[in-house]
Amino acid sequence: MRRYNIISVHNRYLMAGGEDQVFESEARLLREAGHEVMQVEEQNSYPDGLLKKIGMAADCVWSRQWSREFRSLLRRARPDVVHVHNFFPRFSPSIYYACRREGVPVVQTLHNYRLLCAGAELYRDGKVCEECLEHSVLRGVRHGCYQGSRLGTAVLTLMVSAHRRMHTWSDMVDRYVALTEFARRKMIAGGLPADRIVVKPNFVLPDPEVKTSTGEYALFVGRLVNSKGVLTALEAWKQLPGIPLHVVGDGPCRGQIGAEQKTGSVPSIVYHGRLPRAETLAAMKNARFLIFPSEWYEGFPVTIAESFACGVPVVASRLGAMAEIVADGLTGLHFQTGDVQDFRRKIEWAWNHPDEMRKMGQRARQEFEQKYTAGRNLLMLEEIYDSVLATHGKRVREPETVEV
Repeated sequence: MRRYNIISVHNRYLMAGGEDQVFESEARLLREAGHEVMQVEEQNSYPDGLLKKIGMAADCVWSRQWSREFRSLLRRARPDVVHVHNFFPRFSPSIYYACRREGVPVVQTLHNYRLLCAGAELYRDGKVCEECLEHSVLRGVRHGCYQGSRLGTAVLTLMVSAHRRMHTWSDMVDRYVALTEFARRKMIAGGLPADRIVVKPNFVLPDPEVKTSTGEYALFVGRLVNSKGVLTALEAWKQLPGIPLHVVGDGPCRGQIGAEQKTGSVPSIVYHGRLPRAETLAAMKNARFLIFPSEWYEGFPVTIAESFACGVPVVASRLGAMAEIVADGLTGLHFQTGDVQDFRRKIEWAWNHPDEMRKMGQRARQEFEQKYTAGRNLLMLEEIYDSVLATHGKRVREPETVEV
C-alpha cells in the first residue's frame, strides 16, 4: 500500500474544541499507519491597534505572507497532498493557489458552515438561520453574525464573496470532506460542487472501551454557549431536582450556571469545568446517558462519537447532524429542539428506564464499531487521498493571477 506525504493545515481556536481534536487525531492515525504527516498550525488571537486589525482583515481575504511561505514549504517538503482543516483567519485561501501552482492537490474538511455563513453555524438569535444560504452572505453583515461585529462580519463576507467570484471554492479544492450527509446537502445548496464532496465522519482515537456500570448521572460535555442548548438544559433541570447532571466544559454560560446554583434552583447540577480528555472519558463511562441539546446544525460532534464508543446513549436535539447520528429509540432519544418540556419528558423517561437505556448503549457501541473506529476512518482517508491523486490535474481552469 502506498505511503503518503501529507501536509495538514489548521488554524487553532482560542478555546480548543472538536476541530482541534480531529486535527490531532487524524495526524496521529496517519502516522501510526506509516504515512508522513507535517502539521502546519496557526493560533487565533485578537490584535491590538487599528493598523494590526486592518492588516489581519486583509490577510483574512488573501495572506501574502502565507502565500509565499506555503509555496516555499511545498517546494521543500514535496507533499503528495495538502489537507486543510481550518484556514481562517491566518492562512486564508491564498494557500490553495500556492498548492495549485506547485501541482499539489488539496483536500478540505468542512468542519462547519464557514463558506455559507459568517457565523459558521447557520444560527442566529437562538435559532437556526439560513438567510445567507437562501439569499446572500451579505445578510450576515446586517446582523453582525461574526462575534456580534458588523465590521468583522463584513471582512469575513468579503473573503467568502471574493473567492466565490474567483472560483476558489469550485476550482481550487480537489475534494471536500463533509462530516454528515446533512452537511453535504447544505454545502451543495450553498454552491459547492456536488461531485467533489464526500462524506467521512469523525472518529475516536484511542478506543476508550465500553463502560461497565449502569451510570450514576446524566452528563453534558461541551462549550457552555447558547447555541449548544445550555439554557434549555438549565430550564429543564429546574424541573428535574432528583436527576443529577454533571457538566464538563467552559464558556460564556458558566456564569449563568453559577448564578442558578447559588439560588438553589438547580440543586442536582454538578459543575466540573474543563477536564483533560482522559478525565472526560472517565466521566462519560460513569454516566447513564449523555445529553446533547444543541440548537445549531453541528458538524459532527466528537463528543457523540466518544459517547457511543463508551456504550453511552445520547439524548439529543432532533436537528441536523444530531438527528442523523443518533437513531431515536435505538442509540438514544430525540427531543424537539429548544422545547424545555419535551426535553424534560425525555430525560425523565431515560432516567426511569435504565434497562432500555442500557440496551441503547449497547447499540450505540455497535454503531461506533461499524462507523467511527480509527481503522474505518483510516481506510476512508486513504481512499480520499487515492482519489484526488488519481484525478488531480484533469481540470483545465487555471488560477487567476493575484499579486502576492
